[in-house]
Amino acid sequence: MSTLAFVPAPIAELPWRVLFLVSAITGFGLVVLYSAAGGHLMPWALPQGARFVVFLGMAIAMSRMRPDRLKGAAFPAYVIVFFLLVAVEALGFVGGGARRWLNLGFIRVQPSELMKPVIVLTIARFYDLLPAGEIRRFSAIWPAAGLIGLPAAFILVQPDLGTAMMVVFGGLVVMFLAGLPLRLFLGGLGAVAVAVPVAFSMMHDYQRQRITIFLNPESDPLGAGYHISQSQIAIGSGGIFGKGFMNGTQSHLDYLPEGHTDFIFATMAEEWGLLGGLFLIVAFSMVIWWGINVALDARDRFSRLTAAGLTTTIFFYVAINLMMVMGLAPVVGIPLPLVSYGGSAMLTIMLCLGALMSIDRQNRRDERRR
Repeated sequence: MSTLAFVPAPIAELPWRVLFLVSAITGFGLVVLYSAAGGHLMPWALPQGARFVVFLGMAIAMSRMRPDRLKGAAFPAYVIVFFLLVAVEALGFVGGGARRWLNLGFIRVQPSELMKPVIVLTIARFYDLLPAGEIRRFSAIWPAAGLIGLPAAFILVQPDLGTAMMVVFGGLVVMFLAGLPLRLFLGGLGAVAVAVPVAFSMMHDYQRQRITIFLNPESDPLGAGYHISQSQIAIGSGGIFGKGFMNGTQSHLDYLPEGHTDFIFATMAEEWGLLGGLFLIVAFSMVIWWGINVALDARDRFSRLTAAGLTTTIFFYVAINLMMVMGLAPVVGIPLPLVSYGGSAMLTIMLCLGALMSIDRQNRRDERRR
């Protein structure tokens, strides 16, 4: 058996159903972006489509990589992305009141987004190296907690509460699936509950405002609660069938802020209604279900933990964004993957899919050899 990093794979080995779903989600998102721009390909739909083509090619290339190569790249990738997070503090530029991006010339990258899949790979690799007998000892907890906490702290400083939460959630999911005792997580929840008042007092004013507005958006409908109120109006006005393509009013008349990024689901729901929302939810659910099956079919510890963690990352993206735009969670700046305009989130999702396809390909090969 060849030990080359990249092995030629027949076209038939690609998970075409998943690629079709991902392409359908992105295509629908391009239609929404086209409408949000008033019937123009620029400035959103055309760049978004070009990014998707490039990132899809990257994901397919990753699918030809053996999972062992992902395993070997986990710690180096963590070091590189962590270095980029540090560089953001020194060299990053400010946008929307936050310092989150690095301009590399040919691309503007948000390192905190890249940390979402990288933290999964890193924690999975850590527990893959840990002897089974050590899993219930303190030595199985503090290194992983440090690997998660360091980048999360830098991301909080940017400030980016939503991304920091996703990095922490992704790492904790892998820790839980690795077999750490449940009492540790219950104890952690208790500690978080105790620390909430302290954390709330240390938040930036706008972060505290988001939480209070989430609890009562009607208290300031023209101020801090404007985003949530207008999002709920847009979603509700769409009804079952929507107002029709290009007929949305909330986004076209600029009542809905960030209608092409964080609140794109509301832009879509106004024009396509409940049916459009169900299409996206069902399509994402099918992709997530596929990822769960990839994790269940994996035969080695690293692949199982990685597949489960990356699938959970995709789930968190979708769930948090939908809850956010519906007023079921505070506004924390999490985009809807493949639909919201932006390159960093799309790159993150395609990295997750590329790694999942790599593991899925290895699963199929193992199945044929049995």
